[in-house]
Amino acid sequence: MTLVVSDTSPVRYLVLVGAIDGLPKLYDAVVIPPAVRTELLHPAAPEQVRAWISASPRWLSVKAPAKIQTDLNLGFGELEAIALAAELHAAALLLDDRHAREVATAKGLRVAGTVGVLERMAAAGLIELRVILEQLRRTNFRGDEQLFKDALARLENK
Repeated sequence: MTLVVSDTSPVRYLVLVGAIDGLPKLYDAVVIPPAVRTELLHPAAPEQVRAWISASPRWLSVKAPAKIQTDLNLGFGELEAIALAAELHAAALLLDDRHAREVATAKGLRVAGTVGVLERMAAAGLIELRVILEQLRRTNFRGDEQLFKDALARLENK
């Protein structure tokens, strides 16, 4: 069974670009910790994101980690997601923040970001990557242009 744990930003941006329904087609189980759910429901989150998490699909589950390491200089959602991914032996941790990715990788976790997930969806024929990346550019996603170019190049070379 392919189980992944997600932090806030991949879910947020997949909702915003209309690609969130691709997650259960790539993974058998998608889990978020309670802090991520709280962040997705925050009044500052886009209405589309708040509406989606309020009526979250059956394929998404919320689970609290047994223990978190609080001295990592990360947000609470990232701390819980890293701890939960380690506890559940997740196939991947969906995470965008550079520092959080470094911490997770140092802990032996496999990390995939929003663009990497979109790449997998495109490779599976679920989305048109170029179109979705254009939509992602119109959000406040903080990926540089090279990240998008590299994703498109990798997909074209498969």
